[in-house]
Amino acid sequence: MKSTLYLKFIIIYIIFGFLSIFATATLSPQLIKDKLEENTSQTLFKEANLIANEYLPSYFSGNMTSWSVHSQLKAMKLYLNASLWFVDKDGVLITSSNLESNTYPESITDFDPAEIGNNQYIIGDYHGYFDEDVITVMAPVTQGFTTKGYLLIHSPVASIDTTCSSLMFTIYITLLVIYILSFIFLLGFHFFVFRPLAQISEAARQYALGNLDYEIPVYTHDEMGYLSASLNYMSSQLKDMEDYQKKFVANVSHDFRSPLTSIKGYVEAMTDGTIPPRLHQKYLKIILFETERLTDLTHDLLTLNEFDTKELLLDKTSFDIQEVIKNTAASFEGACTAKHVSIQLLLFPDVPKVYADKRKIQQVLYNLVDNAVKFSENESSVIIEVTQKNDKIFVSVKDSGIGIPRKELNKIWERFYKSDLSRGKDKKGTGLGLSIVKEIISAHDEHINVISTEGVGTEFIFSLSKA
Repeated sequence: MKSTLYLKFIIIYIIFGFLSIFATATLSPQLIKDKLEENTSQTLFKEANLIANEYLPSYFSGNMTSWSVHSQLKAMKLYLNASLWFVDKDGVLITSSNLESNTYPESITDFDPAEIGNNQYIIGDYHGYFDEDVITVMAPVTQGFTTKGYLLIHSPVASIDTTCSSLMFTIYITLLVIYILSFIFLLGFHFFVFRPLAQISEAARQYALGNLDYEIPVYTHDEMGYLSASLNYMSSQLKDMEDYQKKFVANVSHDFRSPLTSIKGYVEAMTDGTIPPRLHQKYLKIILFETERLTDLTHDLLTLNEFDTKELLLDKTSFDIQEVIKNTAASFEGACTAKHVSIQLLLFPDVPKVYADKRKIQQVLYNLVDNAVKFSENESSVIIEVTQKNDKIFVSVKDSGIGIPRKELNKIWERFYKSDLSRGKDKKGTGLGLSIVKEIISAHDEHINVISTEGVGTEFIFSLSKA
């Protein structure tokens, strides 16, 4: 049987409702009745003492007749909804509030003023004089520090039961309202908590199965909505990473397969005699060229892996960027001579030093100048210019080559990407040079931009911080 958080919550809700009703029906009536009896007895006791102390002593002093006492007790009967008996100290009835109905004894059998005790009241039929249970309170009537008689008040318990039933009805209505409100809360829990959690759980299951196209619908802007949106973003990133990995593996396989196929073919041809010994030197140079391509590709992949694994540690120092530019330009003398390409340096003597990783910046300059020379037309120039603005130094590498189509400008930083215009010229390139440049500049928290016009040339500009 499948157990869910929602099912558990429903079961707890039902049990809570049943226990609430059971506890209310079991405990509340008796508790309310006990409290009502206590409050009623206290009220009756106070009234009995008030009458016994204020009015009834006048009877024993001769200032009030029994009929006057009867009238007073009759009025109190309507006020208290109770029977009032006025007896002497031996329990003989003097008068009562019920003279007209004859529902009173002439003398109370086994009258004992102490029978009430410390509780101030007793409950019962009071020696069998009533057909129903009543609350009886007793107050002494004194004159001259002598007890002359007693006032007894009998209030029916049925009135307390009626009040108790009325209160219980109100409690049940309140409990029902609370139960309905809790049910509304349950519905809110279902729509705002459980359903989003179920969707998130399903998304996690789909992602675990490899279905990264599954998307969680987002309807709210609370924590659940934020979590759903975050998971959707995570899935899109994972999908992009998966697509990138597939593309990366395909590109690496292609770039390794091509030179390996050439090397294998030429070696087999030389081994089985297809290529005569007099041509071995020619094809060995081709094999050496392909081997260098594999070496460059391996080196570039290792460089990019440093960025991907966050293991790149920049060794920042202060150095003269113009000196680095001069040395880098000098290393391309052979390549420039072969194509009759000149490198022009626009440098200034007062440009301050920069603060960066010298070896990494050398690699950036080498890759940019290498591309500039490689894609420049014969008898053209490559211009390297240094400028400064505020606290930044800007280095520009500009060529007069084939340029980059506008639609491909945003793609040149992708790994293994080669422009269609460059494929005919870039025989040895791995398609990783500009990716490495971008990663190095980003690691320095700097920026690199490209300006290119197809058939006119390309300019790369990157920034560095002053020392």
